[in-house]
Amino acid sequence: MQLQDMLYSQGFGIRRVCSGLVQQGWVQLWDVQTSTWVSETDSTADVEPEGLRFKVQGVEWEYHALGYILLNKPAGTECSQKPSAHPSIYSLLPLPLRIRPNKNAIQGLQAVGRLDQDTTGMLLLSDDGQFIHRMSSPKKHVPKRYQVTAKHAVTEQQVERLLAGVVLDDDPKPVKAAACVKTGENTLDLTLTEGKYHQVKRMLAAVGNRVEGLHRAQIGGLVLPDDLLPGEWRWLKAEELALLKP
Repeated sequence: MQLQDMLYSQGFGIRRVCSGLVQQGWVQLWDVQTSTWVSETDSTADVEPEGLRFKVQGVEWEYHALGYILLNKPAGTECSQKPSAHPSIYSLLPLPLRIRPNKNAIQGLQAVGRLDQDTTGMLLLSDDGQFIHRMSSPKKHVPKRYQVTAKHAVTEQQVERLLAGVVLDDDPKPVKAAACVKTGENTLDLTLTEGKYHQVKRMLAAVGNRVEGLHRAQIGGLVLPDDLLPGEWRWLKAEELALLKP
């Protein structure tokens, strides 16, 4: 693959821009044999992209044919490219991740499902359409665990009803929690395998309570790392992706 094409695939602009970055000396490649960074000024130079480490304007990157990102979503952000009242979660990502070329009409990495603006925690982003569909489809039953803070004390009866199933206002078929554990007077851990609109809030309302705080702590077998602070992101590792498989 030509260097300019590799840069284009990673979101550094159209090929003319990527060519200019190389020719102006803004791109360095990691030389494994000498363990040094080497400047490359030939934009048509052939590179082996897999495992390639490179710097653009002093910032180090690794090549990823497809992007899989883990983001710790902070409160007061919207999972939308065009937010209405709050900052977009996409503003937390560097520009290359937002403009990576995509076969779809929208460029860049896309959120795998959405969290409300006041909901915090684990959010996945990718430009792999099959991965997004697999993780979002209710037919796949990917479990998602939430830490819920309720306005009123949580009763054992409410926990039992959430496990047995409650009817939401727009769906006659009951929806139930895959798991529900009371963790404090006003808190519980709730695991769902569906992704209905405002599902946690509506389920709590159906049992006579109200959500005051909502944090997604786990998807599949992957738990949100303690060292990933709100607003921070990182690439998912292969073993972490394996934990997400239904």
